Amino acid sequence: MWKGNNREQNYSDHTSEQFRLGLDIGSTTAKLVLIDPGGNVRYSDYRRHKADILGTLQNMLTHLRKNRGNISISPIFTGSAGMGLAERTDLPFVQEMVAVAEAALMQHPQCKMVIDIGGEDSKMIFFNRNCRPDMRMNGNCAGGTGAFIDQMASLMNVATTELDELALKGKRCHTIASRCGVFAKTDIQNLINTGVPKTEIAASVFQAVAIQAVNSLARGHEIRSPAILVGGPLSYYCSLRKFFLTLQRKIAVDN
Repeated sequence: MWKGNNREQNYSDHTSEQFRLGLDIGSTTAKLVLIDPGGNVRYSDYRRHKADILGTLQNMLTHLRKNRGNISISPIFTGSAGMGLAERTDLPFVQEMVAVAEAALMQHPQCKMVIDIGGEDSKMIFFNRNCRPDMRMNGNCAGGTGAFIDQMASLMNVATTELDELALKGKRCHTIASRCGVFAKTDIQNLINTGVPKTEIAASVFQAVAIQAVNSLARGHEIRSPAILVGGPLSYYCSLRKFFLTLQRKIAVDN
């Protein structure tokens, strides 16, 4: 099985008695997971940090200690904002796509690909017969990311959770320029002005995210099953999962 090359430290270097603590600090959210020596998840936390990364992380660690008490841990950082924290604290760091690829093959060894939609980027990982990953990432534009969903929900004056609920009731989708948030806002404003139901506009937003992710990242690869959906938007928005599920049926959503 393929093993990623970590340029910083050997992140598997921990004693059998230690708990492993994964700290994933992304562009919009902070995630924490505690794994016992047997490989079982014992505690997890997920929060939006709203640019207060240190404050959020401190609060999460405080809650962890209250929940689990004093335990020996082996921490490791990942995520776009995790690298800086790893350097400042002299703790190990692993690039997030490497972490996702290894976790995917460990938990779902038969998977053919991973689709990861984050707060400000989107990623796809394709595995060949030797389980070697072809990693692709789009971080240049908000199109096809959680930020795009946030922007469109704000334009429609609804919460993102309400946007998701509206989309589930949509009977029809309309074309939205998903590659550019500015053009997308123009398209949505036109739909609003012409009296298109909010349910249809909401459904169109989530369809646009799915289309943009596939068009910008698949390039030469087909969406193959079984595939794994990863990331906050795919975990919390049923409508977004729905549009990806129309591409392939054998898809698992993994936290």
